[in-house]
Amino acid sequence: MKMTQVSYKLNQVQHYYGDKKVLDIDRLQIQKGSITGLTGPNGSGKSTLLKIMAFAQKPSAGEVWFNGRLEVPLSPRVRSRVTLLTQKPYLLKRSVFDNIAYGLKIRRDRDNLENRIKAALENVGLNYDGFAHRQWHELSGGEAQRVAMAARLILKPEVLLLDEPVASVDTKSAGQIRRASLAARRDWGCTLMIASHDLPWLYECSDTQISIANGRLFSTGRENIIPPPYDLSQKNGPVKWLGTEGKAEHIELPLKKKTDGFAVIQKEKIRICLEKEKGNWDNQITCEITAMLIEKNSGHIMVTVHARDFSLNISFSPGQAAGLKLLPGKRLILMFHTQDIEWR
Repeated sequence: MKMTQVSYKLNQVQHYYGDKKVLDIDRLQIQKGSITGLTGPNGSGKSTLLKIMAFAQKPSAGEVWFNGRLEVPLSPRVRSRVTLLTQKPYLLKRSVFDNIAYGLKIRRDRDNLENRIKAALENVGLNYDGFAHRQWHELSGGEAQRVAMAARLILKPEVLLLDEPVASVDTKSAGQIRRASLAARRDWGCTLMIASHDLPWLYECSDTQISIANGRLFSTGRENIIPPPYDLSQKNGPVKWLGTEGKAEHIELPLKKKTDGFAVIQKEKIRICLEKEKGNWDNQITCEITAMLIEKNSGHIMVTVHARDFSLNISFSPGQAAGLKLLPGKRLILMFHTQDIEWR
């Protein structure tokens, strides 16, 4: 799909909760009809950013442009054109039918209502006869999330913002929500922004990936975040423990000038081996492959590896992946120098 028009443009957007700055975005531009994957540690600002982009929350400073216009929360020009699905679904205390119909009734759009709700339910894998007249409290968590998704998709929004949409649902519901969201882009060119820890899904479906750390954005094409907590008490410099402090592998980090910020390392700075080696590598950590997929744009193999309490993504050519005999579950050693880690 060729994308030439801009849906969003954010300039100098900052947001505070009290004295704490949670967002500091110089510039962000989202193309119409694109799918953008948003990743980052818990508490990094993902949900706040999506609320601002949904015009449900006003930033403390900065501008949010939508379709070439400077917009503010609850603007009539964006109402029903932009919708947000959160991790915990909010349903009205009424039937499934009335929950899905609510947005259309607000629009005074009641034509062919029953058939449209039937199609919306089928779009998220729910049978009309079995679910339409159930009450909100008669649904499982996964069913409630699918109903919330149907209530948004029936409006055919220009933009669908998804905040960890499958984090708390069963496998079947997760699959239905993923398929329904991608169908919205396919069927009417909906722009999607998806915040998720499901990295394989994001890399498979998105056109662009960005990451947020400590409220600041950067591309995830090359970087990996080494998430906190960081042990700043060590004499030789900060340490990221991989397991019980003092009794496990650890990552030696460069000296930290500020109290905030995240440790970041570029993918090309990481060397992969099957066994630990002698030499001048500051860091050699054990990890396991948890997922593999083909990158949408490059054709390379994106490998997700898990090292105790965090994951990293590393890109391989098909030849490199075959040479190392990479498969899910395989044990690898990641080697890199402390000097190649940056604080951001």
